Amino acid sequence: MWLIKCEEETDPNYGKNPRNRSIEEHIQNSILIVDKHSGPTSHQITQWVRQIFNVKRAGHAGTLDPKVTGVLPVALENATKAMPVLMGLDKEYVGVMHLHKEINEDILRKTIAEKFLGKVIQLPPIKSAVARRPRERKIYYFDILEIDGKDVLFKIGCEAGTYVRKIVHDLGITLRVGAHMTELRRTKVGNFAEDQAWPLIKIKDAYEFWKEGDESLLRKILIPVEEAISHVKKVFVKDSAIYSITCGAPVYVKGITRIQEGIEKGEIVAIFSLKEELIALGIAKMNSKEMFERKKGIAVRTDRVFMKKNVYPKLT
Repeated sequence: MWLIKCEEETDPNYGKNPRNRSIEEHIQNSILIVDKHSGPTSHQITQWVRQIFNVKRAGHAGTLDPKVTGVLPVALENATKAMPVLMGLDKEYVGVMHLHKEINEDILRKTIAEKFLGKVIQLPPIKSAVARRPRERKIYYFDILEIDGKDVLFKIGCEAGTYVRKIVHDLGITLRVGAHMTELRRTKVGNFAEDQAWPLIKIKDAYEFWKEGDESLLRKILIPVEEAISHVKKVFVKDSAIYSITCGAPVYVKGITRIQEGIEKGEIVAIFSLKEELIALGIAKMNSKEMFERKKGIAVRTDRVFMKKNVYPKLT
């Protein structure tokens, strides 16, 4: 739902809707979903993507262990500035755990339902990149899909930073039979699903096809940063406010045209033009209601600017 502060037109001579960008502009402002294969690290995958597109900057959101496959979002160039709002997204995995002894299916399901749903306390594994101290994580669902003897196919939805391998290990201890994970594939990161994921070879082919004159596949692969951060609440601003925002100035309430409901003070928000271009990310200094009702004051403190200066003119 939106709070409409004022109706405003946008000048067609400045800026452009993200869907109208050239491929060169897309490469500078997009995210792609790699279907990571088993073996390389997430960092290696990101480096290969950077080399394919011949860009200076690329970054991945949500590290996958070398043996784990699946959804790995990689941001290119200007879109790497969106990493703060991509890193903490919820995850979904499908995996296989091997129980060290066969166990009654009802007991397995009951133990999961009682001990491994909702908030859980995890001690990160020894070979982890974070401090090894207990921390709370949320398990949204933990479904058993199929059981074949001691092998259990499962699907789990969890908060970012959850160690699925550790969940399986801890489940084995709780069942008093022992368990370890033999396969794991990430199927979702936030709103990004595996049907949007592309193997590296396809990404390379798409880039080469574009160089030869066919950009259709590359347009399917590249996701504009504006779409990639659809989960972030937004404010839309007048053309007249854009230049100062690209210079790092805050968003004043008088420059806002509409506000997404539910914004809380201190929350990261996206600042958009009327042509649906991402101008910047910022920190809300007011909630949605205050932005709508107040006549003056700073609504959002600009933090990370995406739009180049002079895309929209400085208006006096």
